[in-house]
Amino acid sequence: MSIFDGFKYGARSALSPRVLQGAAVELGWITTHLAMYPFGLVGGSQYQADRLNLAGLTPAQRSLLVGDVQAAGTPILLAHGIIDNHTVFALMRRQLLRRGFTRIHTFSYSPLTLDVRSTAERLGTEIEKICEESGSEQIHVVGHSLGGLIARYYIQRLGGDERVHTCVTLGTPHQGTVAARLLPWPLVRQLRPDSDLMAELAEPAPGCHTRFIAFYSDVDQLIVPQRRARISHPDLYAQNIRVNGVGHLSLPFHGEVVHQITGVLSHLDEQDTVA
Repeated sequence: MSIFDGFKYGARSALSPRVLQGAAVELGWITTHLAMYPFGLVGGSQYQADRLNLAGLTPAQRSLLVGDVQAAGTPILLAHGIIDNHTVFALMRRQLLRRGFTRIHTFSYSPLTLDVRSTAERLGTEIEKICEESGSEQIHVVGHSLGGLIARYYIQRLGGDERVHTCVTLGTPHQGTVAARLLPWPLVRQLRPDSDLMAELAEPAPGCHTRFIAFYSDVDQLIVPQRRARISHPDLYAQNIRVNGVGHLSLPFHGEVVHQITGVLSHLDEQDTVA
């Protein structure tokens, strides 16, 4: 699909009620997030709530800790998208803690980042540090937009599948996006459908153990066409979940998406694959 075809594709549905409703929700979250953004400039954060007993826990927290203490204790690393910071996960972080997860970390990188590969190496270093400090063999990663692609590259190309049990992505351009042709920035060029990075991610990945869950929106403004946020790779355990009427920036805040993520991470042994 050419860039002109992409614009025509978007124009056909730009004024539909579903898209307009999604745009209104997106605008509301953008306003909220802009107010929160400065608080994220101090870098990543760690939120830990180790539990030695069940006193003072909510029923949901008790359920997770009693039902699967390993799931509750598996560290979770949240990776934001381009030109963003960890405040985009404020709601998700709060809900994960309420659900009973005890170790939640965030991974931050500069908006001036130029390369997915080198940032994926940094992500790997951070994951090794978390595993060493927590004593956990594995970790979960939740990545929004570019954060999801960085996580996937680490898992698929740098041996990260040994460390990452589940990788959840939100509006990630797994197959590139036509919209990336609008900007000549080196990092954005890597997100084009015909880039070397996309070709590398399409290469075989036999024996990759990580479970992937890819949320994609039918009104995503930055992934063109929206289906390119799906994972389509024969060697990956991938479940693609469509979200209706939710904009690109709203995905980490959306209540139903967050609810599904907490449910997925509560069960370590499920590896359902969706074509």
